[in-house]
Amino acid sequence: MKKIIQQILPSLALILFLSASTFAQTKIGGKVTDADSKEPLIGVSIGVKGAVTGTISDSKGNFSLSTNKPGALTIVVSMVGYERQEIPVKGNKTDFQIALKEQATLAQDVVVSASRVEESVMQSPVSVERLDIRAIRETPAASFYDAMRNIKGVEVSAQSVSFSSIGMRGFNSNGNVRVVQMIDGMDNQAPGLNFSVGNIVGISELDLQSVDLLPGAASALYGPNAMNGIILMDSKSPFLFQGLSAQVKTGAMYASNRTETTTPYGDISIRFAKAFNNKVAFKLNFNQLTADDWQSTDTRDQSLLNGTVLGAGSRGTNLAYNGVSVYGDETNVNMLTSLKPLLGVPTNPLTAGINQISAATGGLLTPSAILGYIVPNVAISREGYAERDLSSYANRNIKFNAALHYRFNDKVELILQGSYGQGTTMYTGADRYSIKNFSMGQYKAELKGSNFFVRAYTTQENSGDAYATGTLGQLVNEAAKPSTAWYPQYFSTFAGLALTNFGTVLQTNLLKGVAPASAVGLAVASTQSSFPYYHGTARAVSDAGRLVPGTAAFNAAVDAIKAKPLPQGAKFTDKSALYHLEGMYNLTEKLNNKVELIVGANFRQYALNSEGTLFALQDDGSEFSINEYGAYAQASKKLFADHLKVTGSLRFDKNENFDGVYSPRLSGVYTQGTSNFRASVQTGFRIPTTQDQYINLLTPSARLLGGLAVVQDRYKLLGNSYTLQSILANQSDPTKWVTYKSKAWKPEQVQTVELGYKGMITPQMFVDFYAYQSNFTNFSAGQVVAQPSTTLAGSLNYFSFPSNVDNEVVTNGWGLGIDYDLGNRWALGTNVSYNAVKDNGGLADYQLGFNTPNYRTNVSLGNRNIGNSGWGFNTTWRYQDQFVWQSSFVNQVVNQQQLSVIPAFSTFDMQVSKKVSEIKSIIKVGGTNLGGVAYTTGWGNPLIGSMYYVSITFDELLNK
Repeated sequence: MKKIIQQILPSLALILFLSASTFAQTKIGGKVTDADSKEPLIGVSIGVKGAVTGTISDSKGNFSLSTNKPGALTIVVSMVGYERQEIPVKGNKTDFQIALKEQATLAQDVVVSASRVEESVMQSPVSVERLDIRAIRETPAASFYDAMRNIKGVEVSAQSVSFSSIGMRGFNSNGNVRVVQMIDGMDNQAPGLNFSVGNIVGISELDLQSVDLLPGAASALYGPNAMNGIILMDSKSPFLFQGLSAQVKTGAMYASNRTETTTPYGDISIRFAKAFNNKVAFKLNFNQLTADDWQSTDTRDQSLLNGTVLGAGSRGTNLAYNGVSVYGDETNVNMLTSLKPLLGVPTNPLTAGINQISAATGGLLTPSAILGYIVPNVAISREGYAERDLSSYANRNIKFNAALHYRFNDKVELILQGSYGQGTTMYTGADRYSIKNFSMGQYKAELKGSNFFVRAYTTQENSGDAYATGTLGQLVNEAAKPSTAWYPQYFSTFAGLALTNFGTVLQTNLLKGVAPASAVGLAVASTQSSFPYYHGTARAVSDAGRLVPGTAAFNAAVDAIKAKPLPQGAKFTDKSALYHLEGMYNLTEKLNNKVELIVGANFRQYALNSEGTLFALQDDGSEFSINEYGAYAQASKKLFADHLKVTGSLRFDKNENFDGVYSPRLSGVYTQGTSNFRASVQTGFRIPTTQDQYINLLTPSARLLGGLAVVQDRYKLLGNSYTLQSILANQSDPTKWVTYKSKAWKPEQVQTVELGYKGMITPQMFVDFYAYQSNFTNFSAGQVVAQPSTTLAGSLNYFSFPSNVDNEVVTNGWGLGIDYDLGNRWALGTNVSYNAVKDNGGLADYQLGFNTPNYRTNVSLGNRNIGNSGWGFNTTWRYQDQFVWQSSFVNQVVNQQQLSVIPAFSTFDMQVSKKVSEIKSIIKVGGTNLGGVAYTTGWGNPLIGSMYYVSITFDELLNK
């Protein structure tokens, strides 16, 4: 990577040299006011179209700027909540009087996200959903990240108060690797996880200018993994958003299942930006969130052993109890199966006793028959620990951001930017993780012009003191007494008591002259009626020395295990890094604007570093690195008097472990008046993540392995393991188990056909509709195989790894959004979305993890300024269907039987705000999930309760 940067520096120097030529300056100035109130507007953005030059209006609405851009000019005047204006300029003019009208809808917004060039959001060739500054300010959600769940077609999986994962069009997950999140052009994924950790290491709400969401395949322009969508967040330029702003938010969180039902919540943000002579500008951001997290307290029994079904349970109802949010009880061993081999060991005390009774009956009872009478055919699990006994619920998040901008001239701007975040949160992956003191830094140097950019950045991750909660529960049990000792002690105690009783009752009745067959029946009945007592005694004996939560011994064991890295301990170590270099050039002007043409390329390297706790090691003991590169081109042309715009793009990407992949896209948008009809055929692909390729991690439910042969071959799975489906279908007959056979593993690809409409049906009604079908090939899904354990007789070791589904996976759906201007700033909005995966057979051996409800709907009503009083109001009602959740966290049997259902739920959020112009502040009072009925979004995720908050936001640029 270093060599590549060294090679490109001379090119950057040449660009700067060529762009340094000077032209005669044009001076532009004037005043901006509100068209209705005639009041001056502060902080309005005034920029020169096709240049990086720009400024803002001052406290009196005045502005001035100079530009060297030759020829006729156009200035762009814009402000959130107002209609954008483009004004031609001929020569010097410093007395512009510009009146901006309020904008009722987003119909006039300009976006660059869909095509990497400026275009109206109405004429975007693909679906675009947007949150701007006004929408963020008016949302009834506690944060802008939470507000995304109210957008059409967006799924949110909440694992923590500060960590949610965004999904679109299916295949949602707690760490979504099919949706890419970018902040100021930087992929915000944690390199060792390959997904964004919510907004923990993200952007401060005060510094956020806009959020664009592109549902569907976006690989053609944004590269690998943008299969189901991309989230683009842009921060505020210090040239255009200057001065001091601050926000203080405080409140309370409530949920009836928490240790303390009501706890405080706090969020503080500060931003300062300053520009000098429209040449140099900088900004500083600080954000801190503190809260006690939501808790997962699901005690349902998910073992499905001993004849039980999924549902409320305890160790009293099932000897192999395995609670969803209880950890350390995942291991189970069948007692009868474990003791049977001892019949072939004559020196074993149990065998000797059984043989003695068998001989006393003159061979009437065989040793195997006696064992079957005195030992039930049941599985036994160890007692686990509740999540609250093992997890860190003190949620903390601190973010810093700084940027320095320098404009060489009208054409070129240099940006040096750094962001650092540290946090403690919870995450549900293959295990339930306590992400404690996790940190990540992103550092960027970007040279940006009016028609190009060159960007280099790095992401540095450090898992801090993070640990796997489920693994911790198991290891606490092992620290008290290893399972290799616990189970034999349990079984020998039980069998000893049962055998003694059986022999005593049998002998007593035989001496009384009872017929042998009847004596045996009495002995069996007496013994089996005492099974509950024997189980209780056996557990009491084997649990002697068990570590009890809250005691000094328990705390000492927990601390010691958390300090040791996996697999000996529970510490999750990951210090992986990402290095990225990319550039893009817009050739449109070179082609005299006859065709819009852009080209771009990128190089990326993942440097894995988990200190041997997460990823497989090479033969020399080091961890792997992964190199990727890609290039793309896109051309657009307007036809038929500019009514039709056709766009085509092609991208090629190559990962060193897989063959190269092409991603074409073709789209067309037909515009007639205020109606825009669009159609597109898009392709996307997903290069397997770093974990998909190289993970080697033991979790409570299974050992997770990468899909590459270099990882799997170490466990000799080929020809030495069996498919989970065949085991479940033939549990009592191992001869019918199907041997696992491997196959080639390829990156998954998708082709999406989409039709859409966006337009103003009436001057008051804005409608946005889309319908799509996606066809996935080489779909990568979880496959599970099992091997008989070599350490615990009667137990199986499970292995889970990614594998390509043989059949094509087909999804389809649609979405409809309607926004209606009721007048006097009252706005009513509703949206509904539908997503489904087709059951086309041949998928039973895989866990697709669609994890998406069929229907979601939102309804909102609000007014941002009631009667010009400064009072604002907004409400949102949200509903989603029940659906099945599949992941490696779910018990594998439950997974296979599609029993992990997430119930339907609805929420109601509301906020009331008051603008206090005298102190340039907005006061906001709000609440989320006001109905108070807690809900969950994924298996093992916490119950989300209600939140109530008050915030005050100060902004120097706040208008009256």
